[in-house]
Amino acid sequence: MKLNCIAIDDEPLALGLISTFISQTPFLNLAGTYSSAVKAMEALGSQEIQLIFLDIQMPNLNGIELARLLHQTNQPKQPRIIFTTAYNQFAVDSYRVDALDYLLKPFDYEDFLRAANKALTYYSQRGQQPAELPQADYIFVRVEYQLVRIALDDILYVEGLKDYLKIHLASTGKAILTLMTMKSLEEKLPSQRFMRVQRSFIVALDKISAITKHTIRVGETEITIGEQYKPALQEFLSKWL
Repeated sequence: MKLNCIAIDDEPLALGLISTFISQTPFLNLAGTYSSAVKAMEALGSQEIQLIFLDIQMPNLNGIELARLLHQTNQPKQPRIIFTTAYNQFAVDSYRVDALDYLLKPFDYEDFLRAANKALTYYSQRGQQPAELPQADYIFVRVEYQLVRIALDDILYVEGLKDYLKIHLASTGKAILTLMTMKSLEEKLPSQRFMRVQRSFIVALDKISAITKHTIRVGETEITIGEQYKPALQEFLSKWL
């Protein structure tokens, strides 16, 4: 497997170093280098790119802003992003746009290769796992400075709160707060067991206790169904009616 990637950095020396690292990595193909995020936007619209090595501090359009734009498009084949920056204060922002990794300058080839291998693993697993393979009965989410294991059977529903998610649990009656996006969690959850019913809510289908034309009840919580999510829910219900 070979991944098409581009490098974006307004510092010529940094851009040259990243380009060299990409060229000497067998599973990476350098499709282009760009000194600004604005120039890179054209390339992203004209060719399929799997991976972006992206500086953050750039004029006109910075790396975080570009990542947000890409993240909001909801395209099925969005490139993954590895940030390359001299500033560690952007680490939290990188989680909010679901970045694959965060390389702090100056970094060496060993650091670069470790991050690149994450991309290779991500695309290899996505390509090799057919939909019918059984999935794990748990997920891991980041809570503060640790990864917490959550059993799928324990999840009642997920509530989006701007940059955070609240995962409401049946066993404790409480919620776990994690810094991640609805989209990234939705990808982790098996679609046959969980469904997004509005922009800010994902529900466990086996925990639904009642449904009306416009709402779903999970335990004591009533959730309004978003218009764009009604057809998928209706299709699910038609199997039981």
